Amino acid sequence: MIIASNFKMNHTRKSTLDFLSKLENVDTNHTIRVYPPATALCENRFVGAQNGYPAIKGSFTGEIGLEQIKEFNIDKILLGHSERRNFGETQEFIAQKFEFYKNENFEIMYCIGEPLEIREKGIEEVIKYLKAQFVGIDLDYEKLIIAYEPVWAIGTGVSASLDQIKETHKELRKITDKPLLYGGSVKLNNIAEICKIEDVDGCLIGTASWDIDNFVEMIKAV
Repeated sequence: MIIASNFKMNHTRKSTLDFLSKLENVDTNHTIRVYPPATALCENRFVGAQNGYPAIKGSFTGEIGLEQIKEFNIDKILLGHSERRNFGETQEFIAQKFEFYKNENFEIMYCIGEPLEIREKGIEEVIKYLKAQFVGIDLDYEKLIIAYEPVWAIGTGVSASLDQIKETHKELRKITDKPLLYGGSVKLNNIAEICKIEDVDGCLIGTASWDIDNFVEMIKAV
């Protein structure tokens, strides 16, 4: 299983280093990933970047590029998150990012997800919507991990039902053989059941993972 924590705009460098030091002591066979904010990036086997501009460096105010990421020997990145899409990132731009970091041999955790109005139309419309988020994405890339996160379940406290997760992951498995993670209000009281679902290869966790003790308990629960 792949168990990942997306810090989003949370934690400082100090608290991130403390989080990671405690994580180093966890005995697990699972693959663990942690995505801190750019100001807290550090050299650590668990750490990936939340974002990256498709350039080594340049005049891109407020962005972070390959030079800054590689300073910490980081070779993992999160792309396509719905919160980045909400900031105006188009599928074309996300695909450019994907291609750039693929060519740099990064492990890419690629996020997809549908809004509530699409979910309410049924699974066929959901898959049609998700397929559009694969345009320009190399699904054969060896270091690709896909995280399915229904937008209506992110940060809302409402997780997709086990049946919804099972149905969606089953359909996604027809499209790709890469690891498929679920994300969206994953908590200590539901992570074990989610990870038992066929075609679920782990979880991408937000709020519930920001406390190291809770994150460790979630890892143990899987």
